Amino acid sequence: MSWITVKTTSTRWEAELIQQVLAAHKIPSRIVDLGISSYLGQGSPAALQVRSPDKWTALLLLSPPEEDQTEKPEN
Repeated sequence: MSWITVKTTSTRWEAELIQQVLAAHKIPSRIVDLGISSYLGQGSPAALQVRSPDKWTALLLLSPPEEDQTEKPEN
């Protein structure tokens, strides 16, 4: 089964946090390091990948919430 990148981050801890959200929904994922580890606590860039069948579910979970389209008109 192939893996698809659904998110890239500039810090690994962010990818690990998103991975925990996906795990809570029973979506298998993995983190791939994209560069060398930096120093001084900066972290390293990483990609979060999910299996092909879980791609759309993961993208939906990671998307921002939709805003209510029935806003009151301004007076």
